[in-house]
Amino acid sequence: MTTSTAVHSDAAPVSTAAGDWPGRWARLTPVLRRPGPFAHPQFTPGDETVDFLMKQCKVLVVGAGGLGCEILKNLALSGFRDLHVIDMDTIDVSNLNRQFLFRPADVGKSKAEVAAAFIMRRVPGCVVTPYFGKIQDKDYDYYQQFNVIICGLDSVEARRWMNATVIGMFDSDSPETLKPLVDGGTEGFQGQARVILPTMTSCYECSLDMLTRPTTYPVCTIANTPRLPEHCIEWASVLEWPRVFGDDKIDTDNPAHLQWLFETASNRAEQFNISGVTYSLTQGVVKNIIPAIASTNAIIAAACCNEVFKLATSSASLLNNYMMFTGTDGIYTHTFEHEARSDCPVCGQARLKMSVNAMWTLEDWIDRLIESPETQLKRPSLRTGSGSLYMQAPRALEQATRPNLQRTLGELLSSGEAVTVTDATLPISLEITVTFVETSEKTE
Repeated sequence: MTTSTAVHSDAAPVSTAAGDWPGRWARLTPVLRRPGPFAHPQFTPGDETVDFLMKQCKVLVVGAGGLGCEILKNLALSGFRDLHVIDMDTIDVSNLNRQFLFRPADVGKSKAEVAAAFIMRRVPGCVVTPYFGKIQDKDYDYYQQFNVIICGLDSVEARRWMNATVIGMFDSDSPETLKPLVDGGTEGFQGQARVILPTMTSCYECSLDMLTRPTTYPVCTIANTPRLPEHCIEWASVLEWPRVFGDDKIDTDNPAHLQWLFETASNRAEQFNISGVTYSLTQGVVKNIIPAIASTNAIIAAACCNEVFKLATSSASLLNNYMMFTGTDGIYTHTFEHEARSDCPVCGQARLKMSVNAMWTLEDWIDRLIESPETQLKRPSLRTGSGSLYMQAPRALEQATRPNLQRTLGELLSSGEAVTVTDATLPISLEITVTFVETSEKTE
């Protein structure tokens, strides 16, 4: 598949004579002023492409952590001068070993703001606009202003939200609404980079079944015979937190909540003579984070930024469309075209079809929706055309629909009926058509 890489606007380019280039950017001359053997057919060498890159192209970097720091540095040193970065986190001392834009004096400050200031100090002429907050704080108008969006996130939920947002705001009648999304991710010595062109390539939702499911531990083990530091952390989060705080949910992005879990898990580990409970491990277990490796971040960030450069200039054909990297036993990469799912509820705009047991309770089915590789939801709310089945919020509506959790699907639904599912992980709703499987068993 050959994909168009042009993201140029029709605005008149700002004049930039070749002789006016600072020495820092001179190395771009052989790439942008003449076509190479791998140039895309739409590549237009010369000042117009140079000016678009350096004067007009606006890029959003989502995440200012391990990947985000590398991405911001790479883009700034590649000639991009209008960068924006969004991140909701503050700097922790554990970040300093690999998030090189931060220093000990920055601990406690906004990652986005500190990273932006550092880049602007080190790369004169590059303007980085930070936003300290959640990606969900911004609407379509905000994301529409960018030519390319690049993600360096450590959260599946955040990736799904960005993916659905980029696809949701695309209007086939308005080509300018197509915003390429470049996504990178790392897990230890492994990583991947991909290019998502709404409705033209597979999207992030299409590949959910490729994700490794989080490790789970038997409740009997964590409650009675913990043997690992992870068991103590799971005990603190799964059993002790609800006992102490009741219905208040853990916010894994709240440092105070994580500190409580760390201290509680440490006390339990001490009782059972278990060593190894650390704040970093607590984050990893609770947030399903695998410790990052700086070299892997650098490789994946470079691959992602290479794609952004190609999108902005058309100087070469795009990655088609998924690259996997493994650095455990040597260095290995594999590139392949991940095909779009025709039944993808996001990019395929299709209604999911699910076979369910009429004797399942609604709670049984919600548990399966959370565990299913096709949906992977966290706190789904469900409704039909005639009313709400179960709503997670507000509290009054949750209480009113809670009795439905113990009712069977046969009591609540008809075979062939459509159910609308919403979840905090997605800015869109899923439409699921249920088909009953005749059986006398209550659960499978």
